[in-house]
Amino acid sequence: MTTPALARHLIDGELLGEPMKERANPARIGEIAVLSPSGTPADADDAISAAVAAQPQWARTPLPARGAILLKAAELLRERTPQVAADLVREEGKTIGEATGEVGRAIGVLQFFGSLGWASTGSTFSSALPGTTITTRREPIGVVGLITPWNFPIAIPAWKAAPALISGNAVVLKPAELTPMSATHLAVALHDAGLPHGVFNVVHGGGRVVGDAIARDPRVTALSFTGSTTVGLGLEKTLQTRRARVQLEMGGKNGVLVIDDADARRAAQVVSAGGFSLTGQACTATSRVYVTPGIHDEFLDALAEFAGNYTPGDGLDNASTMGPVVSDDQLQRDVSAVQQAIDGGARLLTGSADSDGLRFAPVIAIDVEHTAPIATEEIFGPVVAVIDVPDYEAGLSALNDSAYGLTAGICTTSLKYSSDFADRVQAGVVKVNRPTSGLDLHVPFGGIKESSSNTFREQGHSATQFYTWEKTTYIGTE
Repeated sequence: MTTPALARHLIDGELLGEPMKERANPARIGEIAVLSPSGTPADADDAISAAVAAQPQWARTPLPARGAILLKAAELLRERTPQVAADLVREEGKTIGEATGEVGRAIGVLQFFGSLGWASTGSTFSSALPGTTITTRREPIGVVGLITPWNFPIAIPAWKAAPALISGNAVVLKPAELTPMSATHLAVALHDAGLPHGVFNVVHGGGRVVGDAIARDPRVTALSFTGSTTVGLGLEKTLQTRRARVQLEMGGKNGVLVIDDADARRAAQVVSAGGFSLTGQACTATSRVYVTPGIHDEFLDALAEFAGNYTPGDGLDNASTMGPVVSDDQLQRDVSAVQQAIDGGARLLTGSADSDGLRFAPVIAIDVEHTAPIATEEIFGPVVAVIDVPDYEAGLSALNDSAYGLTAGICTTSLKYSSDFADRVQAGVVKVNRPTSGLDLHVPFGGIKESSSNTFREQGHSATQFYTWEKTTYIGTE
């Protein structure tokens, strides 16, 4: 039996809180993976107070010095990757390969934003007025709150925190209750890299307790959230009542259109990678596929074959090609969605509504109606619904007929169709012959419709815009 990891709050540079809340390993029934504290509104208040006190000096810290700390934290995470990845597997369930890749993603994010310590942060303009120069610069917004989900427990905290920190803000992070250790590893790396006390704080606990306290505190000038649409829209209302800035990345029901001219096996590989890797537990995962008649049968045969390559098991076992579902609650959502589809007339090409503990094999549902819940509602599991469409136009129309608009893809060998799809599809991220999941860290990411607040984008240079405001200065020399 593995000794549980101990997650702690980080408040004003100190690791605090009695780790008593148990988080079980989803792959090993009865094994406690992590013990963490259950934060209170008082803990959130202490963290916000520490951030308020530390932020002005951090904002005055030279930009290259801020960048150097992020780069040092990246190196520390690189050295600690084996332990960090193993702890991530035990608390979240990913395979060790996926977990190692996620830690690498966090490292890359810290490196990218650390390198901005040597980048230009303003512009100079000519003025219509004689003897006048105009400059612009971006200034930190202050103290920011971050609320992050369990499915990318170190990558998402990193890609929210890094642009906030390089921009001169102080941070209060509330990570997901299911995955407290990954966020603790990030916090310790930043602390050990020399980040001043109070600049980055972590408070573990429930969203209704800690998250709500952060969202309602008037000293928190902005909040970035990734999670469900229901929770995100509730937070948006809370933040709007006090005119605080809010950034939301929420649900997805990501579709792929496979048309007759596609390579059937390549399309099946793209869909299976997007739908079944990461156990389908990604907001960008492929969950619905629209297929035209000429490629239908060949595509389904290949998709079933590729789905068979995903064997759920313990993520620390190299023989496992897919991790378990993260929790009993999530498993019930998966099972319920599949059973409802069967009851509604769908057939299963692979998988079933049964599971082995939290091990849930990939499901391909066929004979699915476009309006069926399995084709319209987010499940967040390794479940792909296949919907027949007569042609490209019908498929594009059906794909766009969704409350969500995060990622969307097309499989085709036609430049005409790929270009038209990119122009007309209603999604923030478009993939052509690539899985809907998987993102580069140096380009903007975000959705539209109910997938996002659609205000500020995450990742890349665009990410710093949420954490800063722009000041314009006129300088007269005459």
